Amino acid sequence: MKNIDFKKILSIFKSIFNFVLVAFVLLFVLVVCLQRFSDNKFSFFSYRMFTVVSGSMEPKYAIGDVLIAKEKNPADVKVGDTISYLGDIGQFNNKVISHQVVDIDKDKDGKYLFHCKGLSNLVEDPVVSEDQLYGVVIYKTVILSFIYKVVGTPIGMFIFVIIPIFYIIGSEIVSMLLEREEKRRRRA
Repeated sequence: MKNIDFKKILSIFKSIFNFVLVAFVLLFVLVVCLQRFSDNKFSFFSYRMFTVVSGSMEPKYAIGDVLIAKEKNPADVKVGDTISYLGDIGQFNNKVISHQVVDIDKDKDGKYLFHCKGLSNLVEDPVVSEDQLYGVVIYKTVILSFIYKVVGTPIGMFIFVIIPIFYIIGSEIVSMLLEREEKRRRRA
């Protein structure tokens, strides 16, 4: 029976874990950056990610919650759905809004018009045309919401971003130096 080198197996698992962790963080950052820098015109397989920035949808969605919206045909949107759209009037101009649909009409050209309102708001939003629609909110990600809320603080940023990055880089450097030292000793 061959001897199992547990150090080597542990090293492989550690490398795989580090790779997956870094890949996940990079993918997440890439998707967020592409969405932000493309003015939310970019979707990832018809999905978009938005962060709640006001209390207008409380208690359903709190400030800092991360929502996933799926692109949908405007004809498939129903009253009661929460939609994400790009505002184009007044205080809503160029802001992504996620509010609940309270009524649906059509204009003279047959385009859908959505009447929306935040759950905590007293006043309805300006009418939303189907051209402004990004998608229907299908999911609130608990994990990403937690990460966003924690990383949004200076201490959270340090603990959950800076320290792990230094840990990964440091552990790779230490592993590389130990391997070099081991090779040097074998040659000697």
